[in-house]
Amino acid sequence: MIDVALLPGEYAVCRLTADATLRPALWGDLADDEVISVSWSVDGISVICPASRAPTEVETDWRCLRIVNPFGKAVTGTLAALVAPLAEARVNVVAFSTYDTDHALVPAVRLDEATSALRRAGHRLLD
Repeated sequence: MIDVALLPGEYAVCRLTADATLRPALWGDLADDEVISVSWSVDGISVICPASRAPTEVETDWRCLRIVNPFGKAVTGTLAALVAPLAEARVNVVAFSTYDTDHALVPAVRLDEATSALRRAGHRLLD
C-alpha cells in the first residue's frame, strides 16, 4: 500500500519549441502543494505545471497525484505500484519524478475512475 495525495487544481502538459524562453512567472511563488517539471531535448521543451501557470494554451486538463513517501526514504517499485492499477483501468497516465517522490497525471475527466482503481489496489488517498 502506498499513500497518494491529490494535488489541488488542474495541471497542464505543454510542448514548447527548443528555443523557447521560460518566464519566471512559471515557477515564481511556488506553493507547497504545487509541482513543476521541465524537460529539454533537441525536439523541444516539455513543461508539466499547474494549468494556471501554463506558458501556452493546452487542450487537455490533468489532475496530479503525488506519492507520499516517508521523507528521505526511497522505495523501489512505488511508481509501478501507482501506474499499474491505472493501466489496468485503462486510465491514461503521464508519470514524472522529482528527487523526493513520483507523480502521475491522469485526465481530469477520468479522476473518479483513477482514484477508484487506486483504492481497489489497496492504496490510500489522502486529503
